[in-house]
Amino acid sequence: MMKLYRPVTVGSLSLEGNLFLAPVAGYTERAFRSLCVEQGANFSFTELVSADALYRNPGHYGLAGDAASGMRVSAVAKNLVRRAVNERHYAVQLFGSDPDVIYQAALQLAPLQPDAVDINAGCPVPKVVKNGAGSALMKDPPRLGRIVEAAGKASREALGDVPVTIKIRSGWDSGSVNYAECARIAVESGAAMVSLHPRTRSQNYGGTSDWSCIADLVSRLPVPVTGSGDLYTPEDAERMLRETGCAAVMFARGVMGNPFIFSSARSFLETGAWEPVPFSERLAAAFRHLELLAADIGERTACLEMRKQFCAYTKGIPGGAAIRAQAVRAQTIEDYRGLLIHYNLGSWG
Repeated sequence: MMKLYRPVTVGSLSLEGNLFLAPVAGYTERAFRSLCVEQGANFSFTELVSADALYRNPGHYGLAGDAASGMRVSAVAKNLVRRAVNERHYAVQLFGSDPDVIYQAALQLAPLQPDAVDINAGCPVPKVVKNGAGSALMKDPPRLGRIVEAAGKASREALGDVPVTIKIRSGWDSGSVNYAECARIAVESGAAMVSLHPRTRSQNYGGTSDWSCIADLVSRLPVPVTGSGDLYTPEDAERMLRETGCAAVMFARGVMGNPFIFSSARSFLETGAWEPVPFSERLAAAFRHLELLAADIGERTACLEMRKQFCAYTKGIPGGAAIRAQAVRAQTIEDYRGLLIHYNLGSWG
């Protein structure tokens, strides 16, 4: 029987395993990626980063030019792109519609030494697609190819020739399902891996992802294909790997509040069994997440950012709805601790 947990080679990059953390806007900042790596994520991606913003204001991200120009560094923006201390392999994901801007932005990543540059051609949100970026790139496959080429040029010139990868959807809508064409053009333009979320842009996150598209793409491409979409349990990961033949799986919404999905999935892939994580461990992870985030961006900002994360961590916990109703007003770490003490759930940190 084929071994389901296995190494993956992406261009010049060798990865120990095939359990990846997807780029998730608002969630995969440095602190959370660190927790996922602790639990066994083999490759992680930053949240999508605006190529235009990075190119025009690199100092905002703590990169080249900030000292000379007097630009103020944003702790949140800097935290968005930095590698976590324990993050062995990570990619910075860029979004944009102009190949020249993608090239210039990718050059700015040199101080970060990412292991790959990922191109976002899948984000469905209006503020991204209205400017021709994200999944809107699938309406213009030649431009998509030029963007991959631009990122590859920057990689060769400034990043040590790290691989360029791309994440796509199945198409713009049901009448333009063109993932095969877009993936082919991306690979011909230099992409070393294609990640596919098999929903159209018009579906957003509704309905069911069509995993048969992943299997089809695997049969067409000479590079690794990573599958995404509707991965919430270890059993989902096993089924996607087995049914589609994809090289790796990429957890997105299924990892929110549950960094343990990586250790659970590896256990299931290797032994056929896994144990649910006790609520106490989930809450301990939430507080560790909060403390790591506070160290990166300051306590007040971290507590505000953590509200949505805390809601994810407490999903399914007895009395969780009442906890979440109060968590959205928490402003300090002590406020969060007080919630757990009030509900007799213990205290951490």
